[in-house]
Amino acid sequence: MNIEELRNENDLVDLFCSLAEIPSPSLQEENVINWICDYCTKNNLKCEKDDYNNLYITVDATDTNKKPILLSSHLDVIGDNSPIIVSLDGNLIKANNRTLGADDKAGVANALYFATKLNNRKDLKHGGLELHFTRDEESGMTGIKNTDFTKIQSKYVLVLDSDTLGQFMTSGASYVTAYLKIKAFKGGHSGIDIGDSSRENAAKLIADLIAEMPQGVFYSEDDKVITSCNLGGISSGDVNVTNIINTDAEATYSIRSSRKDKENELVNLMKEAVEAFNIDYKDIATASIDFVEKMPMFEENSDKFLPELFAKAAAKTGVTPEISSFHAGAETHIYANKQNAQGENFSPYLVGLATVCNMHSCREYVDYTTMIKGQELLQVLFEEYNK
Repeated sequence: MNIEELRNENDLVDLFCSLAEIPSPSLQEENVINWICDYCTKNNLKCEKDDYNNLYITVDATDTNKKPILLSSHLDVIGDNSPIIVSLDGNLIKANNRTLGADDKAGVANALYFATKLNNRKDLKHGGLELHFTRDEESGMTGIKNTDFTKIQSKYVLVLDSDTLGQFMTSGASYVTAYLKIKAFKGGHSGIDIGDSSRENAAKLIADLIAEMPQGVFYSEDDKVITSCNLGGISSGDVNVTNIINTDAEATYSIRSSRKDKENELVNLMKEAVEAFNIDYKDIATASIDFVEKMPMFEENSDKFLPELFAKAAAKTGVTPEISSFHAGAETHIYANKQNAQGENFSPYLVGLATVCNMHSCREYVDYTTMIKGQELLQVLFEEYNK
């Protein structure tokens, strides 16, 4: 079977391929936005944009006593505006030696296809469905950061952006950058002044201080990393100039954690190391460390309703569920710190409805059979949700 035969045979695959064939690099999503708006018009789906051109699609409730649920995906992909030609290799859909964009067009396709089918169903009493498609997730998350959350009625959010069928992530790590700096009070000549004990080289000082800092996994649970600290880079002096006693040095760290208490514990240890340094080198140098949050934490909440429902739906469809945390960032993190139109805190989850491999690379592919199975899983989950 070739890709055209498969597309003729399966509407979900055809929808995915149609979306994948439209290049949509971050902040250049206009063509795919217009395509989806036209698709919604043709399929009688309510669709509107906000001031940032994010999309909101709704299927009205057939039972107002039930509650809606939100499916969220992002429209932008890693890549450029060069043509995308999809092909089939066994069960794998690939592109022509460039990124396919299954991250996150697989999520968009599954959500849009499900909404289309649900909009035509007359047999199911449900509380409604909302879709939210955002721009610029890959480069800055400006789409979700500019979302009009007053347009969203749902409390529960399924962010369809995980890379493996059956994943259901209930928490995710924050991203904090730490900036460590050292200022030595006296510099000097590496020969003439080297014997002066009141002078210390900032490059050596920061190396010693870094040796006292945590590195790698700081805390884990059930073989899952919860909190980590990673040294990003060190800068001091000039590698081509060796006759200077350096006065300035700096280093950067990334801190990730899905538990605030463990993040605080790590941050305090780093601060204590700096304070101890400043005591030891009181008249020679000073150190400082600043922490800047780049992405808020997505902490697990106590509501087990949807995780348990997902496990039940997975069992019914023969999918192995992986309910856990992930040590990275996604739009779940923004939802977790926002409220819907009713002022309720969102309960977001990162969900995998397809298996996407080698994402963000020219070797990216999606197993189309997992996408089809993911659609089945989504249908069963929605029906269970509305019982």
